Amino acid sequence: MTANLPAASSQDSAPRQALAMSTIAFTVCFAVWTIFSIIGVRIKQELGLSETAFGLLVGTPILTGSLVRIVLGVWTDRYGGRLVYTMTMLAAAVATFLLAFAHTYEQMLTAALGVGLAGGSFAVGVAYVSRFFPAGKQGTALGIFGVGNVGAAVTKFLAPFVLLSWGWQSVALIWAAALVVMAVVFWFATGDDPVIRERRAGKASPARSFWQEFAPLKNLQVWRFAFYYFFSFGAFVALSLWLPRYLIGVYGFNIATAGMIGAAYSIPASVFRAYGGVLSDRVGARTVLYSTFTVCAVATLVLSLPSADYVVRGISGPIPFHFEIGPLAFIAVAFVLGFFMSLGKAAVYKHIPVYYPQSVGAVGGMVGMIGGLGGFILPIAFGALNDLTGVWSSCFMLLFVIVVSCLVWMHLAIRRMERAAAITTSALSYAAE
Repeated sequence: MTANLPAASSQDSAPRQALAMSTIAFTVCFAVWTIFSIIGVRIKQELGLSETAFGLLVGTPILTGSLVRIVLGVWTDRYGGRLVYTMTMLAAAVATFLLAFAHTYEQMLTAALGVGLAGGSFAVGVAYVSRFFPAGKQGTALGIFGVGNVGAAVTKFLAPFVLLSWGWQSVALIWAAALVVMAVVFWFATGDDPVIRERRAGKASPARSFWQEFAPLKNLQVWRFAFYYFFSFGAFVALSLWLPRYLIGVYGFNIATAGMIGAAYSIPASVFRAYGGVLSDRVGARTVLYSTFTVCAVATLVLSLPSADYVVRGISGPIPFHFEIGPLAFIAVAFVLGFFMSLGKAAVYKHIPVYYPQSVGAVGGMVGMIGGLGGFILPIAFGALNDLTGVWSSCFMLLFVIVVSCLVWMHLAIRRMERAAAITTSALSYAAE
């Protein structure tokens, strides 16, 4: 009996070890994935880019990180997260290293495609971590894993100082080195998930065919979850990339100050994701999403109000007054927006292992892909709206439309499910009588 105790103790610690290392690795990956939020501002100045071209540059890594998520998620289900996670980090490190030697806009876009591989680590981590925990704890576990989004704040805090001291190329080199170190540590500090271990021992059925993995994607429900994530995560990534530029343009902050304030948005939108997972386990993911979309709709409506000068026809003549959301008010509302986005991100992923326990990699990858595409599409849309309208707050006008659409679609879907459940219950009662 005594000889078996160390092995049992090691087995009990495996879930905690996998969760801790996956979260740290995701933090490093996310810091690399959002690297253009800081160095992109300097590159824009050096190359004289338009707002649209800048939006494309900062959004390109998000595109790659989104598109590869579904494939990486399926590979994780088939080959295990330990292998796929390590290889993903090493591949992203090579591209980030090469970015430091890019000189033209085209070369930087090409390197940015490879940098984006770091963002695909999310789908790997979700599929890997979820296999270590029972359904009742998966919301909490995945919420903790999602705290790795704080990597965006790490980049905003540290990258400006590295950039100002040694140039943006040094940021790329240091971030690439961090990825390599993390990949090595992850490989030696983690083990295979329970499903992979059972397959190798011949105790579990072999993996399904590659195309069978994608069967659940035919369900409209998956795409509804993906649309929720398009806002809760995609808009978070987009704002993480866009806020430094917004703060510099609207309030005249320097790049270091803008990075600090941008981090004030990123931190709550990352750290409180763990609380969103716990809350989803306790009160239900549906309730959390209702709160998320309602509060975010109000926050984006407030932030979408442009600065303006008005003249009112008073009794004694015209009365002019000025409306503007000051920097302190902006930071406060952005904090609230980030906090509720963090709850929503966790709530969306609470649904996936519950509804699709055998297809977490494929479904989680698809939802993550659509959410990530939001991080690619929205910065470009923000830049285009700036060029077209000349109004800085137009980005929040767009986000208001998206979040209201999420709220309406979710409410209609839930009402439809409730009516269907009521009809089924009524039919069963009639048959019993």
